[in-house]
Amino acid sequence: MFAQPAAPLICLDPGHGTPPAIGRQTEPIGPGSSVMKIKDGGGAPGEAPVALAIAMKTRALLQRDGFRVAMTRTGPTTTLGNVARAHFCNVRHAALMLRIHADGSASPSSHGVKTLYPAFHRGWTDDIYAASLRAATSVQRAVVRSTGASDIGLIRRADLTGFNWADVPVILVETGFMTNPREGRLLRTGAYQLKVARGLVAGTKAFVGRG
Repeated sequence: MFAQPAAPLICLDPGHGTPPAIGRQTEPIGPGSSVMKIKDGGGAPGEAPVALAIAMKTRALLQRDGFRVAMTRTGPTTTLGNVARAHFCNVRHAALMLRIHADGSASPSSHGVKTLYPAFHRGWTDDIYAASLRAATSVQRAVVRSTGASDIGLIRRADLTGFNWADVPVILVETGFMTNPREGRLLRTGAYQLKVARGLVAGTKAFVGRG
């Protein structure tokens, strides 16, 4: 009798939550780089608990659908910086590292969903670039469909430590703007968080071929 292959593991990374004493420490932006970045800038006001709430709902839905799930943070705080978060997902050979964030802007009118993916950088992201872009495309489309939020689109980023240290496909979803009065209120509600989570799961399933 042949053993069944293990279900894909999705690594959820709820943004921020690193105490300032740790978050202000610096780490290399990529392997071997002399460019340093702080471990955690703190995020938009109220972002960390919203990201965690969405991640917990996403985990429940993924597990219901037969996925294995690991989370870099399951409580209000963590000691992990972005290098450590990437390593956490790397060593588990995640099918996808799904980073969950919410945005902030000086303009309260800014609103909508966008998904970030790693820029092509030889020696850092060249092995995960194509898969990450596919994941970003699937997840962005699904979250917009699930929430009805404005579609800001896909953003390529070369300056994110959590991307440059990843050895597995990785994306970062900005699920809305905490600084927009209407969207900020929605993001704090369980009903809207569940809509976001359903979109994240639908996009993830489409990416790994289980949709």
